[in-house]
Order: sequence, then structure tokens, then C-alpha cells
Amino acid sequence: MAARSQILSLYHKLLREGDKFHNYNFREYAIRRTKHGFRANKGENDPEKIKLLLGEAERALVMMQRQAMLGNAFSHESVMNKEFTTRSHPKT
Repeated sequence: MAARSQILSLYHKLLREGDKFHNYNFREYAIRRTKHGFRANKGENDPEKIKLLLGEAERALVMMQRQAMLGNAFSHESVMNKEFTTRSHPKT
């Protein structure tokens, strides 16, 4: 059976990774899904089921890391903000 510290470590990694999304909706969704998933399986005692759930959570962590990196690198909002801050506006 997985150690409690291993499970909590993975939980915190998922929350930290979810917090890296610049987009509010993506960030809140990732954090909400993480909390819900762990709470829903809090009382699980079957070692095989726990092992399966940990594998799913680790795959979710890798996916979130990839999505956060890509989403933040190609953020449309950041391009738009840079464009407006660098453009000089004539005074009238």
C-alpha cells in the first residue's frame, strides 16, 4: 500500500501545478478536480485500487505540467496585453 506521505505529496504537487495556469478558469478547474478526486477516494482501503488511483493521479500530473507549460507559452491574453502596452497611442 502506498504511504500516506506519498499520497499527500502527489496531492500537493497536483495543487501546485494547477496553480501555475495563468487562465483563471483552467486554474480553478484543475484545483477543483484535484480536490474532488482525492476527497471522493479518501476512504478507499483496497491496495490495488489505491495503486490504480495513484497511477491515474501521476498521469494527470504529467498532463497538467504539459498543459500549463503550453498554455502559458501560447497564451493569447499575454500577446494581447504586450501589444497594447508596447503600442504608442497618439495624444489628442
